[in-house]
Amino acid sequence: MPHTRPSIADKRRTFLRLHDAGCFVIPNPWDVGSARYLQSLGFKALATTSSGFAWSHGHRDGGMSRDRVLEHLTQMVEATDVPINADFEHGFAPDAAGVAESVRLAVETGVAGLSIEDSTGQDAQPLFDIDAAVMRIRAARQAIDKAGGNTMLVGRAEGFLHGQPDMGQIIARLKAYANAGADCLYAPGIRSAEDIRAVVAAVAPKPVNLLVGFNADLTLADIAALGVRRVSVGGALARAAWGGFMRAAKLIAEQGRFEGFADAASGNTLNTIFR
Repeated sequence: MPHTRPSIADKRRTFLRLHDAGCFVIPNPWDVGSARYLQSLGFKALATTSSGFAWSHGHRDGGMSRDRVLEHLTQMVEATDVPINADFEHGFAPDAAGVAESVRLAVETGVAGLSIEDSTGQDAQPLFDIDAAVMRIRAARQAIDKAGGNTMLVGRAEGFLHGQPDMGQIIARLKAYANAGADCLYAPGIRSAEDIRAVVAAVAPKPVNLLVGFNADLTLADIAALGVRRVSVGGALARAAWGGFMRAAKLIAEQGRFEGFADAASGNTLNTIFR
């Protein structure tokens, strides 16, 4: 019997329902193969990673063009049966109108959700001021609503990743983004139970995404007890893959030894997964 693929509308409805209650993991593949493997493990949704995708093409995080990211999103959506949330960086535009156009194009790829950061990509001013950041979220919301289709909007406060770990400012930004139309809120870099609880309480009843891209003592059950709705890992899976590759390659280059493959996946296993 042929496999019936869920429609884009089905994926988006499923994604919204996942945020209604409980806590789920939305891991971050960087290409079609890693996405299909994660789907085979039973994850109900996946999220792209800007860093993992960029590294796979020999670029730094943030170094991929909008067109290449949109092509990547299209491929990820077409290759999987589960909802895809797009790491859409800062919307690939300096102004709200440009963000709206970028978001319109992202929605057309079929993603079930997308995030907009408040980082500028500029060292001199790493974050947009809060008024500009709110205008950008509002523009993204309007673009999604105009396109239709229930695509989820995630508002990201990037202070912890850019040397501004002020919880008061982080919470003020997240609340402003929620009021501007963000469906889910995300402050990558928060780690303590106290900070996580504070973010969850500040934006309730809207769901919160927690980044766990490090060796954490917190389990998924612990995180759920803090009120978090979903957990992503950012570029951590890509970094783990790169770590194994780099260690094995360095053994060959530096010592002429071929002992770095002990933990490598078997070809038969991979062929079975992708058959």
